[in-house]
Amino acid sequence: MKKVPMTGEFKKALPVLETIQAAGFEAYYVGGSVRDALLGKAVNDVDIATSAFPEEIKQLFKKTVDVGIEHGTVMVLLEGESYEVTTFRTESTYQDFRRPDSVTFVRSLKEDLKRRDLTINAFAMDQTGEIQDFFGGEQDLDNQVIRAVGKAEERFNEDALRMMRAVRFASQLGFNLEADTFYAIVVNAHLLENIAVERIRVEFVKMAMGRYLRQGFAGFVETRLYMYCPGLLHAKEALRDFVKVKEPIQSERQVWALLLYQLGIQEEKEARAFLKHWKLSNQLVNESADLHQLLLYRLHYSQSNETVYRYTKELALDAETCLYLLDLPYDKEAVETIDAHLPIHSRKELDINGKIIMEKTSQRGGKWLGQALIAAERAVLKTEIPNDTKEILAYLKQHDYI
Repeated sequence: MKKVPMTGEFKKALPVLETIQAAGFEAYYVGGSVRDALLGKAVNDVDIATSAFPEEIKQLFKKTVDVGIEHGTVMVLLEGESYEVTTFRTESTYQDFRRPDSVTFVRSLKEDLKRRDLTINAFAMDQTGEIQDFFGGEQDLDNQVIRAVGKAEERFNEDALRMMRAVRFASQLGFNLEADTFYAIVVNAHLLENIAVERIRVEFVKMAMGRYLRQGFAGFVETRLYMYCPGLLHAKEALRDFVKVKEPIQSERQVWALLLYQLGIQEEKEARAFLKHWKLSNQLVNESADLHQLLLYRLHYSQSNETVYRYTKELALDAETCLYLLDLPYDKEAVETIDAHLPIHSRKELDINGKIIMEKTSQRGGKWLGQALIAAERAVLKTEIPNDTKEILAYLKQHDYI
């Protein structure tokens, strides 16, 4: 068994383990942080599992927060850092394929690890860097295999989201689904209907941004999980095209814009409806829909003052990135040049406002005022006139806006 050096986040969290162990309890680093360390990847945070019960943990540390105490999790605040410490536990039956009917705290590490989803996530590591591996996770890492802990069908009946996690890890790590795990997903894919869309979305986006996208999506499509995701029932071919991107997708809004493009959606209204089915935030709906529309525009036209101004430099650059990922002509330099020479970047920078116009015309506000401001904004943006109060007023008067 390999040994992991006590460096970085593990070393930083060591006082938590040592405090718990000094009180006579077991404590281990568990899950993804141990897996990543074994793979030689960066570890950004750690989770800790312990034989101590929540109330016992709270007595050991001065500052704690009950983040999920009913499930055995207490957040320990120590030296400016926060650590989630969870009691070893077993879980009862799962009637809704999402949550256990009840949780029982136990003192056994092995019993706790038995309830985890995949063997590569069921590691534990002590304060010396020694690994506890009860389910062959290290061998699966070496063989690059995604395997459920114990009986795959039981794990997926407990929490159907674990099927999405399996294909997500295939996409992130480039591993293959082990045969029994693959067929258990095929048989149980329909259980995904019981899972909240928000939870499915998190796994879908992580999968879509994976370094080994083709591998992950192959499992996603072949097991028919895609059929139980919003708007993807008949999207098999579109999903096969989606994975042809040149490099890993860089942001969530790029994921949605590229997916909309491959689905052949053209109308903004239809795009927004699709995104809302996935329960995206309003901000992400707006950004993704705008990026999709700009991407469609760029298939036929070049970037201009108007597009960079309207969509912002950041979104315009994202559109060029999407074109690059699709192996289509792109031009990020054009966006940078246009943005650098824009006379204004928002209406707030216009050297005139409604108050000035009303003072100069002695008129009360109304629809005409909004139209005048839009005309001034457009004229300055097109560099027909400089961004100067006198010049703008003269332009508006000449064109009968005031």
